[in-house]
Amino acid sequence: MSASAALITATELFAKPEQIDAVAEAWQAHNDASGFDGRILYRGLESNSVLELAPLHRGFEQMEELRADWWKLWEAVGPLGEGDFRRQFLQFVEAPKPAAGALPDTHYVQMRHVEVVPRVYRQYRAWREETIFDVVRTTDEVKSFQAFHSLASTEPGVMFVSGFDADPAKYMEAFTSPRYQQIVREAGDTYITGGDNGLYTRIYERVTA
Repeated sequence: MSASAALITATELFAKPEQIDAVAEAWQAHNDASGFDGRILYRGLESNSVLELAPLHRGFEQMEELRADWWKLWEAVGPLGEGDFRRQFLQFVEAPKPAAGALPDTHYVQMRHVEVVPRVYRQYRAWREETIFDVVRTTDEVKSFQAFHSLASTEPGVMFVSGFDADPAKYMEAFTSPRYQQIVREAGDTYITGGDNGLYTRIYERVTA
């Protein structure tokens, strides 16, 4: 049985390149002083941002504590950013490759987002089992792969959290192969809102020790 958290938050702050180290340091100091366990910080490899993934072990019962904590984070780290924090509540759906804990314990994560047309969501679930998940299960570089769905987000839809330790270029080989490019085309033609533009992927390197 997967140890994945039933509900996680994904929080991201974009900053100027020269401020990323300061953002990560201030954010980690905030987390070290907070009462929430399991938070993991990552630095964007393809974007000037810091991303936090955090399990909510007690679900929305933690909302008032979280609201107070996020206000402290806004005061401590917000002034270093080039915009406001972007947040999502993501509900666990399934894991073709479960993580050992609530979140991946890997050096890198890739966030893979797709916005699926609701009327074909059931068909999409069956389709991804035979296509995307088959690639994931047979790719050694993918150490864990968890599927979430947004409960509250400005970017609604499916979010895959893929954990890996390999060099990112080696990891990406499975997702740039001719077979996977055909999978992406099928998804864009049939399931994804806005065609291929409804999908994005971003790789992050772990900051938290």
